[in-house]
Amino acid sequence: MAKTREKRPTSFYFLAAFFALFVLFLYGPMLTIFILSFQGENGGLTFPMNGFSVHWFGNLFEQQAVGDFGGSFLRSLKLGLIVMVVTVLVSFMAGLAFRKRFKGDSVIFYLAIASLIVPSILISLGIGLLFNIVSWQPQWFTSALGAHLTWTFPFGLLIMFAVFNRFDPSYEEAARDLGASSWQTIWHIVLPMVAPSLIGVAMFSFTLSYDEFARTLMTAGALNTLPLEIYGMTTNVTTPVLYALGTVTTGFSFVVIAIALGSVLILRHRKGQKA
Repeated sequence: MAKTREKRPTSFYFLAAFFALFVLFLYGPMLTIFILSFQGENGGLTFPMNGFSVHWFGNLFEQQAVGDFGGSFLRSLKLGLIVMVVTVLVSFMAGLAFRKRFKGDSVIFYLAIASLIVPSILISLGIGLLFNIVSWQPQWFTSALGAHLTWTFPFGLLIMFAVFNRFDPSYEEAARDLGASSWQTIWHIVLPMVAPSLIGVAMFSFTLSYDEFARTLMTAGALNTLPLEIYGMTTNVTTPVLYALGTVTTGFSFVVIAIALGSVLILRHRKGQKA
């Protein structure tokens, strides 16, 4: 006897419609930019499409009257990599340090994550004013680096706290019983076990820095990062080359995510082979 299908409640259709709208608002603008970036040579910034070509992608690598695509991209890439390395190292060491209580640990913790609740533009303005008071020139590799770390480090710290709260210290005790030093225990026991989480922290911190606008606005100095360059171009560029830039940078972000996920899968595969 065939089973009768249960009638779905009204709430199911409401939530399904809400999710569909969410996906539309999330990916609709991105899809629009992707499509318009393939406009023909005489195409404009809006629909309808005037042909189909990759002309504007080639135009990215030519000399532009307005905007410095290559320079701003390299600056964002370098800044993101520096922020990623610093965030991973400091978050890992802080996670190890906070495994044991020490005097003032709560104060240090709340000071470290306080920047999450402060508006990003105020962080940027404050750092910019501080550099101005001490007569230092804001630069993307000094003031902007510090501003980005106020954004990425709290997330990295919270992630490592969650990881080490579930970490079984018996593995370290067994290694020390077998004669391993503290550094050998960290290198051969702790690091391999938390490596997937560190990759997650690295990916998270890099993408946050690479896309950051508000905390870079007052701290980048005379040389723009890519988000600032794109924002400045929105009032000057009147061709789909801006959409082509958006497509390329979004594709680059997806590549970074794919590399991070691939690294995690490789680590899990190797761990499974050793087991």
